[in-house]
Amino acid sequence: MHCGTGPSIEPDQIYVGPSRLAARILEDGTDLVLFDVGLGAASNALAAWRVSEAAPARARRLEIVSFDHDVVALELALLPENCGAFGLSGNEASAAARALIAVGRYETDRTVWRLALGDFPVCLALEAAARADIVFWDMYSARTSPLLWTVAMFQQLRLACRDGATLHTTSAATSARAAMLLAGFAVGRSVGTGNRDETTIASTNHLTLALPLDARWLLRLGRSSAAFPSDVSGDALARVSALPQFN
Repeated sequence: MHCGTGPSIEPDQIYVGPSRLAARILEDGTDLVLFDVGLGAASNALAAWRVSEAAPARARRLEIVSFDHDVVALELALLPENCGAFGLSGNEASAAARALIAVGRYETDRTVWRLALGDFPVCLALEAAARADIVFWDMYSARTSPLLWTVAMFQQLRLACRDGATLHTTSAATSARAAMLLAGFAVGRSVGTGNRDETTIASTNHLTLALPLDARWLLRLGRSSAAFPSDVSGDALARVSALPQFN
């Protein structure tokens, strides 16, 4: 489930750390909104929840919106034989997860955690535009769920993001990165973990990326036999090449 690293390590390495959540929550501003896309066993959401709960009272409040089509993985994680491995053994995190399943919401002075249950594109359409500051994109692969890795899907997600938002995912697939680029995100390399040499960070502004995809990646894109998702036009390579981060 976690690229060979385990549920207590990958959330911090791939999502919480690169998103700079701990620092961003201390910045001035309104509530910080995190879209946790792919709730699963809630490891990513709970890692973010713990950061928020440990923050000082002056910090921005965190709203976590977790999307998934069911809560089966979280229910399994809460079983007595599994809960210890997931940090869900008799603590407030366990109470939060159980409340999320029971009533779809858990709230403290520091954090709101809300469940958006159902088909992701439908649930996303119910959210107000330009809300998300951070996106944890932990979905099934494009091979398993191709419609969730299309340009159209990432365009819908881009509309849900505020200026300055970042997206974080374990996938480094060429077609996934191309879909994000064509949807209006700037895309860069992020840290590796487990059996992955690198992961992906996307942003609404290419100037914020420490390691943006560059000309060498464009060459790889041009040579790839699986360069683009299914919903692209014939001029996709030219459109990607013309983007600001490559010029």
